[in-house]
Amino acid sequence: MEARMDFFESQVMAKVMKHLAAAGKAVADSTLPLATQELVRLRASQINGCAFCVDMHTKEAAHAGETSTRLNLVATWREATVFTEAERAALELAEQGTRIADAAGGVPDEVWANAAKHFDGEQLAALVCVIALINAYNRGNVITRQPAGDYQPGQFG
Repeated sequence: MEARMDFFESQVMAKVMKHLAAAGKAVADSTLPLATQELVRLRASQINGCAFCVDMHTKEAAHAGETSTRLNLVATWREATVFTEAERAALELAEQGTRIADAAGGVPDEVWANAAKHFDGEQLAALVCVIALINAYNRGNVITRQPAGDYQPGQFG
């Protein structure tokens, strides 16, 4: 597959990516656990069919010490026994926040309440931001058909 657009050749895309990266840094600097951040990014990317982000976040998570068992089971997290209750709440919020159009009224109150039981206010804010950001990246990558497979951990700094 060949990309429709090189993100680095467009001034507009470069500016937007710079701002998204800055927003991502705010999330990375938060107290939301890195493992939770990567699991959420991976699950949303799977749902959105973003091969580039699935490749990237699988490799970043593995590089950060995540096990292959947990990475392989993210798509089936409900049936897997390897995730904490907090991670399950984050994955559920990620799924509901990614599939907004599938549920009239948006994210159900019980999904939000469950996440709020496991994360403090700042962590919850970071969780909302990581879900929103990965969905933005997914959409850009899918629309422009960014290919997967060649990503190297740390490639974007």
